Amino acid sequence: MKKYEIVKKNFVFTDIINTGRVLKGKGFHIYYKDNILSYPCFGLAVSKKFGHAYERNKIKRQLRMIIDSHKNLFPKSKNYIIMVRGRAKDMSYALMEEDIVCLLQKGFKNEEN
Repeated sequence: MKKYEIVKKNFVFTDIINTGRVLKGKGFHIYYKDNILSYPCFGLAVSKKFGHAYERNKIKRQLRMIIDSHKNLFPKSKNYIIMVRGRAKDMSYALMEEDIVCLLQKGFKNEEN
């Protein structure tokens, strides 16, 4: 992810979560909402209940890699918040990637990029 593709502001996070739509998977919830930009923006949310800082940082690094490798599956002109659930702690990288790809294909099969 490039720096300009990252959602950082708290009010943007809460707006997407409260008023956007959601895709629910085994280990992740993906909240999304339209934006006025021509590219997608991403935010990652991992609760402190998930584990120590190194565990939270590891899963965020893995999610960034998954997003970068499958960026073509995300429709453009939307903001995304990927919220990590507790089940993701026991998932391997391959299972996390499969879960996110299945969520995106199922959720956006009717929309075009």
